Amino acid sequence: MKLSLFNYDLPQELIAKYPAENRDDSRLMVLHKDTGKIEHKIFKDVINYFEENDMFVFNNTRVFPARLRGIKEKTGAKIEVFLLRELNKKQRLWDVLVSPARKIRIGNKLYFGDSETLVAEVIDNTTSRGRTLRFLFDGEYEEFRKTLKELGETPLPTFVGRDVEPEDAERYQTVFAEYEGAVAAPTAGLHFSKILLKKFEIKGIKTEAITLHVGLGNFRTINVEDLTKHKMDNEQIFVSEKTANAVNSVKQSGSKICAVGTTVVRTLESSVTVTGILKPFDGWTNKFIYPPYDFLLPDAMITNFHLPRSIPLISAAAFGGHKQIMKAYETAKKKGYKFGTYGDAMLII
Repeated sequence: MKLSLFNYDLPQELIAKYPAENRDDSRLMVLHKDTGKIEHKIFKDVINYFEENDMFVFNNTRVFPARLRGIKEKTGAKIEVFLLRELNKKQRLWDVLVSPARKIRIGNKLYFGDSETLVAEVIDNTTSRGRTLRFLFDGEYEEFRKTLKELGETPLPTFVGRDVEPEDAERYQTVFAEYEGAVAAPTAGLHFSKILLKKFEIKGIKTEAITLHVGLGNFRTINVEDLTKHKMDNEQIFVSEKTANAVNSVKQSGSKICAVGTTVVRTLESSVTVTGILKPFDGWTNKFIYPPYDFLLPDAMITNFHLPRSIPLISAAAFGGHKQIMKAYETAKKKGYKFGTYGDAMLII
């Protein structure tokens, strides 16, 4: 499977700058993967495609404000730091991306906040993720994290094409976000409202959650034409024994499992045995799902409309079929569906 097969022309005006006014009022395309049939609905209609005892599996990661704006010592040049991963709590070490990267050297000090509230020193320039920073902070760890949160911004992807606004702090989280650790939202989950989840409960549709702390791996440019040669970043995942037992019970009963987003699909497929049994798991995954792929757990999937040549698009095509997904995307363009983080949704069933 070649990367160029996932290229398509996406007009800039189809990339959503803002979410729908109400989470479950975004548009929903329903793709029947066995027949190729396409239906056009509103997201809250998703409940009509599932029955009592079917199950939705969500990603309950919570996004933290990972973007810091500061200045470089001596020159006062503006810099932006994107926090990727905490390496060492005690030493305050973080893997980060720095922009503009070419002006940052080992030993440089970076200042954040008014009157230099927070100072960091660049200690490594050679990591695959960009830089390693040591934050020079003498207070307790909880105070340090509080300072990071206060200074950080919601890490809205740059392709959204606008500055972060106060409302993004709430809308760039799912309503079931619980465990902080992601630098990007699991976007398929953004369409669910508390009212819709209550309707699920009334109908007898079950819900469970896994945790995958979304990193920037999903947004990285793929630099190889042969997808078998692409290496995914490691991302931390957690599947509880409760969730594993519940998913296995539904699967064995013959009811449907719907994975909400490519992050849930990756987690389930990283934790399943060859016989289709989901196991509890606490660790890391670098699984890259691309066509052709035989899925062991999900029967249905909810996903957004993703950018060309992107990892989430490739993973969605593995589930829905490459030709059908690309055809559905052309239909979405003609019908004016919105693409990207705050865009509309697709149910593949």
